[in-house]
Amino acid sequence: MKTWIEISENNILHNIQSLKKLLKPSTSFMAVLKSNAYGHGLEIINAICVKSGLVDWYGVDSKEEALILRKLGNTSPILILGYIPYEELDQVIENNISFVAYNLELLTYLENKKYNKKIKIHIKIETGTSRQGIADQELIDFIKKAQENQNIEIEGIYTHYANIEDTTDSTYAMEQLKKFNQNIQLLEKMNINIPIKHSACSAAIINYPETHFNMVRAGISMYGMWSSVETKAVTQTNNINLELKPALTWKTYIAQIKTLKANTPVSYGLTEAVKRYSKVAILPIGYWDGYDRGLSSVGEVLINNKRAKILGRICMNMMIVDITDTPNAKINNEAILLGDQITAEEMARKIGTINYEIVTRINPMIKRFIK
Repeated sequence: MKTWIEISENNILHNIQSLKKLLKPSTSFMAVLKSNAYGHGLEIINAICVKSGLVDWYGVDSKEEALILRKLGNTSPILILGYIPYEELDQVIENNISFVAYNLELLTYLENKKYNKKIKIHIKIETGTSRQGIADQELIDFIKKAQENQNIEIEGIYTHYANIEDTTDSTYAMEQLKKFNQNIQLLEKMNINIPIKHSACSAAIINYPETHFNMVRAGISMYGMWSSVETKAVTQTNNINLELKPALTWKTYIAQIKTLKANTPVSYGLTEAVKRYSKVAILPIGYWDGYDRGLSSVGEVLINNKRAKILGRICMNMMIVDITDTPNAKINNEAILLGDQITAEEMARKIGTINYEIVTRINPMIKRFIK
C-alpha cells in the first residue's frame, strides 16, 4: 500500500459513550454512517458500532449503503436519509430498511405494490432548511393518503436544522423546533401518534437537549470532530464537559528523496521555487486520493514528528514536500497527512471549507484499518 487510513476503535467508542451521557436513558442513539462513514470506512465503523452494543439505529444516505450493512450482518434498524429511485424500493422494503417519505407521488407509486414486509417510513418535516420535507396542510394530506395503504407503517417523524452549528445564536433553530412541535401537535389532534421523533444532529445533541425527543442522530461528533468552532464555543459557554477524540489518521510513505538548488521550480505550472538549497520528499499521494489540490503550497504533513511544507502544486498521484529541516528523513519513512497534530480543521481553514469535506472526500478505495 502506498497510502492507508488508521481508525482508532477506542476513540470511536469514547465519543459514542460521551454523547450518550448527554441523553436520557430512554433516548435512542442513531449512528450516522452515510458517505462511507464520513470517510472513515463504512464496514469498519459498522463493525465497531455493532460490536459495542451502544448503537440502536443506523443512518445512511443510500440503498447501497443500507444493503452493505445488511450483508455485513447488521440486523439493527436502518434509516435511509437520502433519495431512493422508486424502482429500487423493493430491495429496501424486503430487507426491512426504513426510508424517508416526503411526497404524495411516493404513496401513489406504493398503492398497488405487494410486499412481505411492512413499508416503514419516516416523514421529513420541512421547518426551514428548504430541502426535503413537507409540513402543515401538505403533511395532513400525506398522512391521510398514507393511511389508505394498510401496509405502510409511519414509524418516525423528524426534521433537520439549517443553522444550529454555524452560529452561537440559536434563534433560527428554535423557530424550526417550534414549527416541528406544532406539526406534531397538529397530528396528535387527529389522534395520530408517531412513535419515533428525532431532530438532533451532533451540535443539537451536545448543546440543545430540548431537541432530543426519543432519538438523536450522531454524525460528525461520533468521529471525534466538532461540527464547528461555534458549536464548541457554545459547549464551553454552557459548561458542558465533553471531550471529542478524532479517530482517523491518514498516512503514506516517502517514495523518493532528492536535493534541489536554490531557485529550482517545483511541480506543475512552476508556481513555486525553493528559496535555498533544499532536500525534498516525493509522496505517492495526490488529489485522486482525496488530498485537496487547494492545499498546494500551503498544506503540511508530519514526518518524524516534524512538519514538512507542501511545495508547488499537488498532482493527481503525487506531491512534493520540503524536508530540509526534517531530521533523519529516509525513503519509506511514514508521512502523516492527517491526524492528531495536523487536523481536518486546520486543513479546512487553509482552503476555506469545513472538516466534513476534508474527511468525506478521502478516496473510499484507500484501505482502512482498525488500530
